Amino acid sequence: MAERSTAAVDVADNGGDEPLNAETDKAEQATADGVAQAGEQDAPAHEETVDTAETGTHLSPSTSAPPELHSGHKLARRYRLEECVTRLDGFSSWRAVDEKLRRAVGVHLLPADHPRARSVLAAARSSALLGDPRFVQVLDAVEENDLVYVVHEWLPDATELTALLAANSLEAHDAYQMVSQVAYAMAAAHREGLAHLRLTPSAVLRTSTGQWRIRGLAVNAALRGISSDTPQRTDTEAIGALLYASLTQRWPYENDAYGLSGLPKGVGLIAPDQVRAGVHRGLAELAMRALANDGATASRQEPPCTTPEDLVKAIGEMPKIRPPEPAFTAPPEYQRTTYQQGNYGRTSPATQPLPVPPPPLQSRTGKVLKWAVSALLIAALGLGSWQLADALMDQSESDGTDTTHTTDGGDKGEKKPAKPFAISGAQEYVAEGSAQDSGGVAKSYDSDTSTFWRTKSFLDGPPMVIKPGVGIVYDLGSAKDVSAATIGLRYGGDHTTVSLYAADSLSPGSVSGLKRIGAKTDTSKTSATVKTGKPVRTRYVLVWLTALPHAGQDGYSSAGYKQGITEVKFTG
Repeated sequence: MAERSTAAVDVADNGGDEPLNAETDKAEQATADGVAQAGEQDAPAHEETVDTAETGTHLSPSTSAPPELHSGHKLARRYRLEECVTRLDGFSSWRAVDEKLRRAVGVHLLPADHPRARSVLAAARSSALLGDPRFVQVLDAVEENDLVYVVHEWLPDATELTALLAANSLEAHDAYQMVSQVAYAMAAAHREGLAHLRLTPSAVLRTSTGQWRIRGLAVNAALRGISSDTPQRTDTEAIGALLYASLTQRWPYENDAYGLSGLPKGVGLIAPDQVRAGVHRGLAELAMRALANDGATASRQEPPCTTPEDLVKAIGEMPKIRPPEPAFTAPPEYQRTTYQQGNYGRTSPATQPLPVPPPPLQSRTGKVLKWAVSALLIAALGLGSWQLADALMDQSESDGTDTTHTTDGGDKGEKKPAKPFAISGAQEYVAEGSAQDSGGVAKSYDSDTSTFWRTKSFLDGPPMVIKPGVGIVYDLGSAKDVSAATIGLRYGGDHTTVSLYAADSLSPGSVSGLKRIGAKTDTSKTSATVKTGKPVRTRYVLVWLTALPHAGQDGYSSAGYKQGITEVKFTG
């Protein structure tokens, strides 16, 4: 009997898979245990042979033929196949369109009798339970009509690490962010008993907001029959190889892979700072500690990192690497004064000095007249000041108010309008299930009210039932004293409930563990203002929606309870 379940897991070269080329899989570098490649160089495009160094197991090619599908074919009357991006060893991967939600998705397909079909379904369902937004999410995992298929997110705004390294090595800050986010994500996965086992440069993606996402958790290895007796060590060494490649633009093994040149043959593992000048010393040592799993010696005497948790601890002990200071741009040269042009106190050769007229009123009569005029002016000013003060006191007494002035004539109670803080980045927060619109997060603060981040359309509401809430974490660049947030909303009607929470990062833990700094605000309008009462100092702020209004069908989703955020501003 066909079975169907919804899951959440992996994949996508920019939301997809490796290009339609068997050589990509053949060139895959295995771990530092010595396995250089995952497939035989002369294997045909429909076969794959994998040796795992950890188990010594030889996995034979599948005898199942790939499903005979074509562009335009529909799965479950919903997913229309558009372009095949991988066809290998009895399975294929496609870019497709979810016609129900009108969005691009990725699909893995293989026959139900494929020897790995069971393990692929199990991997998809297991990793779906993690629900971590740092991994590309699976939207469906299905066995139906003699087919097994896994539907996952498609990330059109993401760039894989392979493409980034083809241009140049990463700056120290970018490499630090990559290894930090990947290590923390894999540590969370291993705590839940999940391993990747195929963590290559093409499995790590950087989004347009600067966040790093991992594709293929458990599923990519299951598709190719890869296993390991020491999964934590395998994934840790893979992270070390990613960091090494990011710093040096070289693959830390003898064979070339992923468009990168390998190390010289016969010399062993060379420290990154010996391969490329100017490499950050701390990151170089971290890469060596992660790669020192096969007898290699790190550049210092720290113990090797053999688990992602070891890497997380080592990263936590390092000084944080700050982003480079932005280059100073001189203001446009408007009409400069003589002082700005560097000629202060000097006479321009092209300008002749004007004749100075003689000082007036130098005679005795002129001096007397000058003093008389000065005395009259002083008296007039004193009389005018006394009359003005008397008038103000009379006015204050008549209306019962007390006007207090500062020395410069302004009111003490006058406040300057608060300026909004600049938002340096943001990431969708996923408490349960899959993301709503991770690619649209930047539209919620791009100063364009016609663009927005949106939720999906829900059947129940206004209070959300299927999820505890949805929202976005914003990065203010540094700790700020936040006193209010103004949130532009796409839809009015019914009511929208908004709260603010202080977070410790762009990927915080459970909402229940965060500090709520802004009380719940209900609104039926297309904007909401949430105040904190007194300023709260924080760098990361979560805008959390727990009730959504009802809106009709539009070009983005069907009728239901939904909301969109157009513009968010934080003030102090």
